[in-house]
Amino acid sequence: MSAATNRDCRKPVFFVLLLAALALTAGLATRGVAAETAVRINQAQVIGTHNSYHRQADEAMLKLIERFEPKVRPTLEYSHRPLPEQFSRLGIRQVELDIFADPKGGRYAKPRGPKMAAVLGLPTGGPYDPEGLMRRPGFKVMHVQDIDFRSTVPTFVAGLRQIRDWSAAHPRHFPIFILVELKDDTPSPLLTKALPFGPKELDAIDAEILSVFQREEILTPDDVRGSFASLPGALAKRGWPTLAAARGKVLFGMDNEGRPPDLYLKGHPALQGRLLFVSVPETNPAAAWMKVNDPVGDFDRIQLLVRRGFLVRTRADADTKQSRENDPRQRDRALASGAQFVSTDYPEPNPAFSPYCVRFPGGIVVRRNPVNGDPKLNGVDLEK
Repeated sequence: MSAATNRDCRKPVFFVLLLAALALTAGLATRGVAAETAVRINQAQVIGTHNSYHRQADEAMLKLIERFEPKVRPTLEYSHRPLPEQFSRLGIRQVELDIFADPKGGRYAKPRGPKMAAVLGLPTGGPYDPEGLMRRPGFKVMHVQDIDFRSTVPTFVAGLRQIRDWSAAHPRHFPIFILVELKDDTPSPLLTKALPFGPKELDAIDAEILSVFQREEILTPDDVRGSFASLPGALAKRGWPTLAAARGKVLFGMDNEGRPPDLYLKGHPALQGRLLFVSVPETNPAAAWMKVNDPVGDFDRIQLLVRRGFLVRTRADADTKQSRENDPRQRDRALASGAQFVSTDYPEPNPAFSPYCVRFPGGIVVRRNPVNGDPKLNGVDLEK
């Protein structure tokens, strides 16, 4: 056989491979279109971070905490990247911000912890709040006042602006779920007394959100409920918005139970006119999203809620335990539960502890939900 004939014999193989590649590309494109037009946001699953603003306290504060509460120190030894890096580098699509009320400003501007450390002969740590943001009125973001106060976003508005700016630069992103925990506890009489959240403070949360985001940039309870009398009724009849309709938006949830959501609902039946979803029993007219943090003990409950159309947030790990022990069991149950938002302190490993982390295989950012998602979309990144 001549060289020319040899080349001719290879041509059909080349064209077959080319056609196969084109067919595969077309198939993927078709699947992408199907995801865009048919998949609803509750039929997907993403990874989030817990205390997303948290910067590990400096050694002086950790030693101070250890002196009084030795078992607490290990639970605080974690840090997160700045929010934009979490979104771009780690594919995070759910974040959590803890807020303290500070209507006059300055309440938390001078943490007491460094002063206590100095009295005990401990180092006082590095400078704090060089821009003076903590002296201004508005909600402040931190974990525990005075001792575990380091944050990548010292104020609620600063965090919201970072999210908004990233969102504007990436308009096709899966809707980012922003959990807001209202902090009004004071763990010790030595610490600055936190202010309670009443009706005025709850209204101020909505106001601060709207000072950063346009109303149309937010997926609100009103958007989901539409003309129905209740959110569960709307979910049963119409369901959540499609991915196509929700791309580039944010939605908010209140990471509290009991009195704060009850107050938030007062005068706003089924969350009419409100911005945040609240975690309430599924029979409540305001029920649409649930916080169920134990994916091991509540595995069956999470799956049932997901099948009924609710959004669920659960946790893959807590208190640094899973990372220190390289224990994936809670993580694996969380992912298998179908909870749409799986929160972690380890979207990337802490090499000082172990290789433990929470990620989807293949670098996928948004995957089909393992409980109610379309199996045909297995392996497809719904973010794209």
